[in-house]
Amino acid sequence: MHDDELLTVAEVMARLRLGRSTVYDLIRTRRLPSVTIGRCRRIPASALSAFIAEQMERAA
Repeated sequence: MHDDELLTVAEVMARLRLGRSTVYDLIRTRRLPSVTIGRCRRIPASALSAFIAEQMERAA
């Protein structure tokens, strides 16, 4: 996974094994940063990695 890669919501859903509404809720609450390009929502791979690291830190 490249840090500059932009992921679709569906790709994030697959990687986190979460539903669409949960991913959009993470975006809405700004826990998972995203960008909008035209009408498309994209999540930077680095933001997903940071989110996962944060969750792992909280669980420890």
